[in-house]
Amino acid sequence: MVNLTRIYTKTGDDGTTALGDMSRASKTDSRIAAYADVDEANSAIGLAIAVGELDAETSALLLRIQNDLFDVGADLCTPLGGAAAPNAPALRVEPGYIRFLEEQCDRHNEGLTKLRSFILPGGSPGASYLHLARTVVRRAERSTWIAIERHGDTMNKSTAHYLNRLSDLLFILARAANCVQGDVLWQPGANR
Repeated sequence: MVNLTRIYTKTGDDGTTALGDMSRASKTDSRIAAYADVDEANSAIGLAIAVGELDAETSALLLRIQNDLFDVGADLCTPLGGAAAPNAPALRVEPGYIRFLEEQCDRHNEGLTKLRSFILPGGSPGASYLHLARTVVRRAERSTWIAIERHGDTMNKSTAHYLNRLSDLLFILARAANCVQGDVLWQPGANR
């Protein structure tokens, strides 16, 4: 259980922050950038839920994903082999997280028309917000791979795999949110 009694601590005023194992790292460390991008992705998904006019089933799925994204962030901030915070085991993204996203991709993609062109990120409010969330997730994935390259075996590669599958699912959910009006198709060279 997390118990936050005071929001400001001043411990980061020296340009460092605590990792999940209580070691300190620079706020410019690639691990910090990775889980900050995951946090931004989570916020973008929250925006899609709040104002995207999505159906209840999609909103519930996205709420579950938001919770899982906190697990991803916890994994990214706790080096493999490092000790977790007192009284809390280290959270790790395991294959089941990724399988769940793959199952959801298959399920939600099943009824969609085949793509015959690239699509523009837009259409309905829900689709637009989901495309925005997808692009932020892609950035989080890139940041995670940078952290993995720099920190090697102290990082869990499953976090990057999860983010990759999540961006696929958000693309599919955005298409589903545009089912009534259809995808907004790219027309190469349309404005020449």
